[in-house]
Amino acid sequence: MNGIETLRAWWVDPVDYRWLVRTLAARSALVPLKILIGIAGAAIAVMGAVIAGTPVGPVGHPGVASVVGMACGTLWALRWWLLPWPSKTESLVLIAGADVLFTIEFLQSQDRLFGAMGTVLLLGTGSYLSFFHNAPALAAHSAWSLLSVLVLSVRIATGGEGLHLAFAVALLLASVFSAVPAFQFLYWLLRTESLSDPLTELLNRRGLENQLAQLMGRDGAICVICFDLDRFKAVNDTWGHRIGDIVLVRTARRLRDAAGEAAVVARTGGEEFVVAAPLAAAAARSEAERLCRVVAQPSATEVVVTASVGVAIFDATVCSRCPRPTPDRLLQSADAAMYRAKQAGGNLVVVEELTPPPDRHHPTDVG
Repeated sequence: MNGIETLRAWWVDPVDYRWLVRTLAARSALVPLKILIGIAGAAIAVMGAVIAGTPVGPVGHPGVASVVGMACGTLWALRWWLLPWPSKTESLVLIAGADVLFTIEFLQSQDRLFGAMGTVLLLGTGSYLSFFHNAPALAAHSAWSLLSVLVLSVRIATGGEGLHLAFAVALLLASVFSAVPAFQFLYWLLRTESLSDPLTELLNRRGLENQLAQLMGRDGAICVICFDLDRFKAVNDTWGHRIGDIVLVRTARRLRDAAGEAAVVARTGGEEFVVAAPLAAAAARSEAERLCRVVAQPSATEVVVTASVGVAIFDATVCSRCPRPTPDRLLQSADAAMYRAKQAGGNLVVVEELTPPPDRHHPTDVG
């Protein structure tokens, strides 16, 4: 992947907000983070009270702008401390509201230089966006930040402080804000690397769980196809691990090319691969058989491998009232079906449909 393709991938990456929140919650990091974000709002409310009526604060004693700022900072703190973590939409609304409020509040400052420097608070909301939301959301924030810097710098220039000071302030703040997208890009690279398998460049198990949750949220029908290369240990013992790695890379490339753009392809273990795709029950069975044949195709080398294949299918279009399985259950069912295929001799597809209620499950073996 060249530089342009990497930047394009960063820009279009949707960022799974719910997965990030679940991950933080699983690490017991969500509550401390909520407390810290609430403290930031409380600190802004206190700052508004401190500067009210001073030469740098808004006009008035304390003035409408100061009262609004203190009230919003207090409400922000209470929201984060007392309510659950916000949804993705609410999260964006909260940050957008904070951005607008910061700019308006510092436009009311009697000290124009203090008002311009106050825009550094936009770094806080930008840092939040860079972690929890995608590049377009951060780009919108960055555009607002730079517009705020421009307006407040012009205010300095027209207020008698001098054009040179206004220009210096604009350059200083613009250079600071321009670093936030760079940090998000670097974080995205590291996150992408942590979700990828270094040998095959497919997703790893964690990356699969991330993408599978998104896939299940978009489509009514979903199938998970689990592959385990048959007697792969014999390949390593006979030909060596270097040839074994070549076989793994070859298998990964074949599955990625054959599965199509709508599918998610991952390497979840030593010789285990998973393909997840939005396919209905009837199509999933034939797709698994086709991919099984793709894996077993002859190659330029003498090493030919086959695969034991397990398929788990959930199709909400067949049974809209059936409970929707979790990604873990789909993966576990596909894995169990794959082991039944391996126990039957390998080079076999075993399919389990999760759509009917549990007492009506009828696993189907397909040779």
